[in-house]
Amino acid sequence: MTDPRPGSWWRDAVIYQVYPRSFADSDGDGVGDIDGIRARLGHLSALGVDAIWMSPWYPSPMADAGYDVADFRDIDPAFGTLAKAEALIAEAHAAGIRTIVDIVPNHVSSEHVWFKKALADPRAPERELFWFHPGRGENGDEMPTDWVGEFGGTTWTRTTNPDGTPGDWYLHLFTPEQPDLNWDHPRVRAEFEDILRFWFDRGVDGIRIDSAALLFKDRALPPVVEGERHPFHDLDEVHEVYRAWRRVSEGYPDRALIGEVWMPEVERFANYLRPDELHAAFNFDFLGCAWDAALMRACIDRTLDAHRAVGAPATWVLSNHDVTRHVTRYGRTTTTFSFENNLDGTPVDLELGTRRARAAALLSLSLPGATYVYQGEELGLWENENIPVERMQDPMYARRGHSRDGCRVPLPWSGDEPPFGFSTTQPWLPQPPEWKDRTVQAQTGDPSSMLELYRSAIAARKAEPGLHGPDFAWLDAGAGVLAYRRGPQFACVLNLSPEAVELPAHQSVLLPSSQLEGTLLPPDSAVWLRLAT
Repeated sequence: MTDPRPGSWWRDAVIYQVYPRSFADSDGDGVGDIDGIRARLGHLSALGVDAIWMSPWYPSPMADAGYDVADFRDIDPAFGTLAKAEALIAEAHAAGIRTIVDIVPNHVSSEHVWFKKALADPRAPERELFWFHPGRGENGDEMPTDWVGEFGGTTWTRTTNPDGTPGDWYLHLFTPEQPDLNWDHPRVRAEFEDILRFWFDRGVDGIRIDSAALLFKDRALPPVVEGERHPFHDLDEVHEVYRAWRRVSEGYPDRALIGEVWMPEVERFANYLRPDELHAAFNFDFLGCAWDAALMRACIDRTLDAHRAVGAPATWVLSNHDVTRHVTRYGRTTTTFSFENNLDGTPVDLELGTRRARAAALLSLSLPGATYVYQGEELGLWENENIPVERMQDPMYARRGHSRDGCRVPLPWSGDEPPFGFSTTQPWLPQPPEWKDRTVQAQTGDPSSMLELYRSAIAARKAEPGLHGPDFAWLDAGAGVLAYRRGPQFACVLNLSPEAVELPAHQSVLLPSSQLEGTLLPPDSAVWLRLAT
């Protein structure tokens, strides 16, 4: 799926998501930081990734893990300094690794200078940059709408006037510490275009756009009614913003805009990927798909068809900082993921989940398009579902009873007990002692380890011509089995059936996810094959 035009690295890149707080701690405070990432660039280089995506590292009160941004042009002191961020970008480039930063356009922190001015004076011009609105009812005591937030719960908080009387309400689709911006205001649009330039000028290669479909709200504040236009999901006006951002990015060579677009309708999703809008968007359909051959094939077909229609590259994502790690998901009876269906604490077969995760790695790394790897995925980490409630920091837990902290636990690097080389002190979230076999040190050089599987697969991907072109065709492999060809000589076979299956005719085996049984592929396994010419 490589684009013949220059500047299209994102079309088939392997992109690694770094969650800075949990990657590596350089100063012994239990929190990961930029110098920790710099010190561990060798791991990313050995893994073979093309780019790293940094979750938010900006100054923030951390009401929502840094997605409540107080200043988009600086670095939170917990992570380092702007100079250190610039050094990381340069050092990553020297290692052949590009950098993507996370921009959060729907909202800012309640500590952002704009919002503090808006709260201090109801007549301040900054008031127009947010969604302040009178309440309903005789005294304005009722919220302007009954909208439910993205984390669950209410979406409005009432202010207090300078004289102490109750004031207007302000909108926040997430937490009260994350007031929504008014994207109808030209000052908001100009500010974010300038933020893009700020980071592009510092050598950043791409922008990941958080909650990309939520920016605009219906000014009439209608209720959410099934079958009618949603008042704040995917309003058409949002595309004007991304066309403007695309024009900004075109002023810099080789830059990419990548959207977080949760969209059940494939056609609406594809609108964000038109030639004058975003370069790519995350494929949550694939991430949430059940471990089922028919459903997986239908998902892959939907994805490829939708992206082909707009000339955009597909993306393949198995896990990220918001969802249950797929080793755990694939080890459950119900293997799908959704925020509405909380499976926390349900039984998990970690051996089965790991086996399926190994197979899924070969699947995601051999489909047409770009592949995203969430930190720790390459180590086969599972969800830590044993975090004490008093240690949890995710604001979603209080609203939905589901915490995302379990997938955000700091990485295990070395040693036989926590903190596993992550820090010299207790990490901000506890690591399972059972991870002693999942450290980078323990897995390096072990041909049966998840880490060496990822290293081998990414290296083979880079060397395989068939994985860098548009060619893709399904092969007939029987019920419960997915098989496809990429180019004339490469095939991937994934067995999701309960029985071992015979491999198709081939010249040689390039890489199996599990040990083959002669010419049989065991259940929940995948293999890359060299086909005869």
